[in-house]
Amino acid sequence: MNLPLVQFKNVIINQNKQTILSDVNIEVESGEFVFLIGKTGAGKSSLIKTLYADLPLINGTGRVSDFDLGAIKQKQIPFLRRKLGVVFQDFKLLNDRSIFENLSFVLKATGWKDKIKTKNRIEEVLASLGVDGISHKYGFELSGGEQQRVAIARALLNSPELIIADEPTGNLDPQTSLEIMEVFRGLHQKGMTIIMATHDYNMIVKFPGKIFRCDEGKIYEVVQK
Repeated sequence: MNLPLVQFKNVIINQNKQTILSDVNIEVESGEFVFLIGKTGAGKSSLIKTLYADLPLINGTGRVSDFDLGAIKQKQIPFLRRKLGVVFQDFKLLNDRSIFENLSFVLKATGWKDKIKTKNRIEEVLASLGVDGISHKYGFELSGGEQQRVAIARALLNSPELIIADEPTGNLDPQTSLEIMEVFRGLHQKGMTIIMATHDYNMIVKFPGKIFRCDEGKIYEVVQK
């Protein structure tokens, strides 16, 4: 029997010595599309940071892919993160570098050395997201939607097992938000596992998935009727 891709049991999540979430029990199977919902400050981002080991696991057991978050060593964290693709609300592109340089930086940092393979992989991923032909540009020359597609491309470069998206439409207008959500839906239809934090409930209606709600220091699955 295959284990869940993400599994937390009786986990406590702390940030700045304060308990943000307690008694966290969640499972995410490979291939699922999962929404994390809740008010600002409810703990969505703290949970996401725990998934990629930016916040330590305080109590309970947590596993992402084949990594035990309770026992993970500092030197193992880069290997965990190679199995994840993270997409942020504010894109996090380096504006002093071209799009190609932004993306090649990620590949170089994760062990890619062949320049031709690097170039081909970048062009392949950008083309798959409908933003081919922009690799020579800089982030500030692109629209918000284009920047977010580049951020998604960056997350996909190393063919991750899981995409984690933290409010990926938070800085976008409604029409562009829909377009970006269609990108995520397309990735999910190809088999990608996605965990997305959002407070945009319209998206949850239009793009149904499994839902976990963070509320008053707890997290629970929302049963959809």
